[in-house]
Amino acid sequence: MNWVPADAENAHTSSVESCPSLQDVHSINPTQLIARIESYEGREKKGISDVRRTFCLFVTFDLLFITLLWIIELNVKGGIETTLEKEVLHYDYSSSYFDIFLLAIFRFKVLILAYAMCRLRHWWAIAFTTAVTSAFLLAKVIISQLFSQGAFGYVLPIISFILAWIETWFLDFKVLPQEAEEENRFLMAQDASERAALLHPGVLSDGQFYSPPESVAGS
Repeated sequence: MNWVPADAENAHTSSVESCPSLQDVHSINPTQLIARIESYEGREKKGISDVRRTFCLFVTFDLLFITLLWIIELNVKGGIETTLEKEVLHYDYSSSYFDIFLLAIFRFKVLILAYAMCRLRHWWAIAFTTAVTSAFLLAKVIISQLFSQGAFGYVLPIISFILAWIETWFLDFKVLPQEAEEENRFLMAQDASERAALLHPGVLSDGQFYSPPESVAGS
């Protein structure tokens, strides 16, 4: 009686366990794969993903919120026209909030241009805007006299700083990884559909079926 060595038996078991992958390929439904690929292609035709659109909306919110706070600050100081003339026409780095408003416009233009119009898939643009924002606000807080002007001396720089870093976090941890994952899924589905087309040829038409001619009786 022949005994099978343990190594040979283990190798046979591992080869048997690897067979389901081939069976999974054979069990692929081409209709489902085509539907999945069409859904991914439909997303590509939209031009911008849902998570990127959310990021662009947040960038717009950043600009509008800073603008609202700046307008409130102008009213608190004694009227929009008077304070606007003082902060814009007679700009003073140590006491004006106009530069923080311009900083919000700068972030909005760069980020919308990079991630909405050019559809950039890299973090360098958000890194640039966040670095400029952080350096400018830190210098303004240290050098200027904003803290002596009431609550807005704290609110505007802190809110602008926080919003810039939230945008960085959202892009780096949500937008770029999710889009990369969706692209990988699309490539895997496309590759699986190509293999399924090779493994499952098209249905034969009626013209491809034929019956052999009848044999002569007695032959």
